[in-house]
Amino acid sequence: MDKFEKLTGIAAPMPLINVDTDMIIPKQFLKTIKRSGLGVNLFDEMRYDDEGNEIADFVLNKPQYRNAELIVAGDNFGCGSSREHAPWAIKDFGIRCVISTSFADIFYNNCFKNGILPIVLPQEAVDVLMKDAEKGANARMTVDLEAQTVTTSDGESFSFELDPFKKHCLLEGLDDIGLTMEKASAIDSYEAKLGQSMPWL
Repeated sequence: MDKFEKLTGIAAPMPLINVDTDMIIPKQFLKTIKRSGLGVNLFDEMRYDDEGNEIADFVLNKPQYRNAELIVAGDNFGCGSSREHAPWAIKDFGIRCVISTSFADIFYNNCFKNGILPIVLPQEAVDVLMKDAEKGANARMTVDLEAQTVTTSDGESFSFELDPFKKHCLLEGLDDIGLTMEKASAIDSYEAKLGQSMPWL
């Protein structure tokens, strides 16, 4: 998993509330178990019409937001079914950070396992960030995970809270497998001892 330390990029404004996981990645794209290739179908039903043509006024189809790396979202982002394909699609599109007043718990935790930083801030702060994001490609936000701050293109900064363990995992690029591999030497030692004491296993 890629490390997340400091990100400066374009933020796409998405003020919709209750964006659920079926909106993020519709059910017909859940057949794959690959984490790659889903970015093209991110927000599929909002990005494309019935003929597969781009809907011009959807935020991620606008020229200034095609390379967005952050989303500033409305309340309760990632609600609905607990599909891990949702953060897979977000990451594959190129989004590394989502900022909202609240997230659904399962989606929130899945983000950390896939190298995405979900940031919870008060409504007043999100309102400021939303307005900054609406400036387009010339307005770049900076997220500093170590300092736990989000800074607007005008230099206004907001601090966010984060569980220390989740922060450690993102900074070091550790998913569940990576965390297990950190203990590889202890696991090898245990298995060697077990092999001697219980050779029939």
